[in-house]
This record gives sequence, C-alpha cells and structure tokens, in this order.
Amino acid sequence: MSIRERLSGNEAAAIAMKQINPDVVAAFPITPSTEIPQYFSTFVSNGTVDTEFVAVESEHSAMSACIGAEAAGARAMTATSANGLSLMWEMIYIASSLRLPIVMSLVNRAVSGPLNIHNDHSDAMGVRDSGWIMLFSENNQEAYDNLLMAHKIAENSNVRLPLMVCQDGFITSHSIENIELEEDDLVKKFVGTYKPEHYLLNDKEPIAVGPLDLQAYLFEHKAQQAEAMKNSKKVILEVSEEFEKVTGRKYSFFEEYKMEDAEYVVVCMNSTAGTAKFTADRLREKGIKAGVLKLRVFRPFPGEELAKALSKAKAIAVLDKADGLNAVGGPLFTDVTSAMYTENVKVPTVNYIYGIGGRDTKSDDIEKVFEDLKEVANSEKPKNPYRYLGLRRE
Repeated sequence: MSIRERLSGNEAAAIAMKQINPDVVAAFPITPSTEIPQYFSTFVSNGTVDTEFVAVESEHSAMSACIGAEAAGARAMTATSANGLSLMWEMIYIASSLRLPIVMSLVNRAVSGPLNIHNDHSDAMGVRDSGWIMLFSENNQEAYDNLLMAHKIAENSNVRLPLMVCQDGFITSHSIENIELEEDDLVKKFVGTYKPEHYLLNDKEPIAVGPLDLQAYLFEHKAQQAEAMKNSKKVILEVSEEFEKVTGRKYSFFEEYKMEDAEYVVVCMNSTAGTAKFTADRLREKGIKAGVLKLRVFRPFPGEELAKALSKAKAIAVLDKADGLNAVGGPLFTDVTSAMYTENVKVPTVNYIYGIGGRDTKSDDIEKVFEDLKEVANSEKPKNPYRYLGLRRE
C-alpha cells in the first residue's frame, strides 16, 4: 500500500535514491539540486543505506566517479543542475558512449551567463543529443516515479544507456506537494539487483574500457548507440506497464489531456503542463476545445506516436523553455515539426519561447496562446511561427 507524504521534489528524489540503495553516489553541490545529495548523505551517515558516497571536488569529477563505478560493475547515481551539467559535458558523452546505465537527477536551471539560478530547460537541451535517455517530470510524484523506473530502463540488456530524470528547479524541486511513496521492500523488488554483463572487476573476463576508437570502428559504435536508443522505446513502455501494475500509476511517452476532440493544442514539458491543463479546463467551460500534450519522454523522441496524437488538431503551439538561438525556434519545436513532417501530418504549428531564467508563466499567458491558435488555424502558413511569450518589449 502506498504511503501518503508531503515532500519537496528534491526530498522525493532523495527518498527514491534511498529506496534504490545504489552502490555509489558521487555528487557536488549546485543550486537547486544541492538538497538531493545533501538529504541522501544523511541516509548514508545514519546507516539507512550502504551506498559509497563520494563527495568530489567538481561535477566533472562526479560524473567521472560514476563512470568508474559503473565500469567496475556498480550501480551509480548522481544529481546536478545547469552549470554543473555543463562542467560534466565531456563525461556525459563518455558515459553514453561506454554504454554505462548511470542514473542522474537533473534539476533544470538556466545555464550561465548571465548568472541565473532559476528554472528553464537550457541545461537539458544542451545535452539532448548526447546519448542519454531523458525523462521529464511534471510534479514531485512524477520525479519520484521516474527515478524508480530509471534503472530498469537503463540497465535493460537491449538498452544499456545512461538516463536523466528532469524536474523544474525551485518550481517542483523546492515546492512541497502531496505524494504517494511506495514501501521500501516493494521498490527493492521492482528495481531489482544490478547484474552487469561486462565489467572491469570480473576477473573471468578481462576487458578494456574507453580505448582509442578511430576510423575503423567509431561509426559502427555510434550506430549501436542509436539502435539502443530506439530499443529503449519498447523498454520504457514495458517498464511503465509493470510500474502501473505495482502502483496503479500510469505513464507512457506523453500524456494526452482532453485531446479526444481538441482543436487547439499546446505541447509542453515539466511543470508548465499543470498550468496548461488548468487553462484548458477553463477554456473548455467557455466552449473552446483546448487540449494539452505533455511530453514525458524526450529522448528517445516518440516522433511517430506524437505526430499521430496531434494529427486531428486545427492548430498547435509548441512551448519551449529554452531558446534554440538558431533563428528557427526552440529544440522541442524543431523535433515536433520534424516528426510531423516525416509522418505527413499537416497542421499549422507555431513556437513560443517562454519562461527563460525563471520568468513566471501564468494561466493568462497560456490562455493567450490558445487564443492565438484560433488565428493560426485559419492560416495556411502562420505569420511569424517563432514567437515569445511573456517577453517585455518596452
């Protein structure tokens, strides 16, 4: 039976880590993810877990330690944000290329500069093509649940890729919400024991990790990574189905909110989905057929499934909490429109960059987006498809 609690998103992540009881946690503090290893360190000190906690000198070292631990055959976890993730950048790619199923809690925050400690998705978008599976979390419950599912996905023999669970800095990481926790024994049984196939400390199979990989092999190894990412789609659905049987909570690639007959659709991720759902409810009361598609799985990108879900809409707005700085919209917009084009889904679609540096986005702002979509629906080619939401122009 689930345990009713009231926790912040960071506390929920730390408790998930406690219940998983990984072999190694290596971390360096950075706002707003600092509390996760801080809370977890208390579980280490009081003997609740038998994890080897490594307090390193930088985030680069944190990921390096996780890579070493996983390569040796241990289950490893970490947490970071923004500039910390940036300092890991080199090791992020190495972790995925070595096919090491490290799990990281990424508390999303603006990447400097200028210096800003508040939420947007620029950190996650900076590593979106680094070979990590990426799950996004609307609220504290979803952050907790995603972490419980993470190892079963990442460690699957057909996947073996690192995975990051994202949640919005301060908005969910520091906000206290009602949450349902699972019993420790149930989590332990669900997550299972890590049994790596190849690892450095296996004296029966001497291997090298991270050798030089030149023209003769690198192409093939990258294709194997890409194939593993494709394989993870099936595994994510299988693990989600098993999780639903255990907890009653259902997850998929994305959540379709009032999409059955939706004419105007907002596509978004993380905590903004709650505001968008509230707005859709309010507009439905006025007779406007508003719907929300909340993307949970960003990598692998569920392009075919997403295009199908959006195919019946009259107009779509994709909300990006990070600017692509490429003159043609944000990264989520680029992926959504690419998927729609590939699947021959022709629905007028516009992009809104919003919430940069923690700029507040209220239901009135989302309602303005839905109002704009009425005009977009009547245009064969929308005027100005690349837009800003909540930007001061005076």
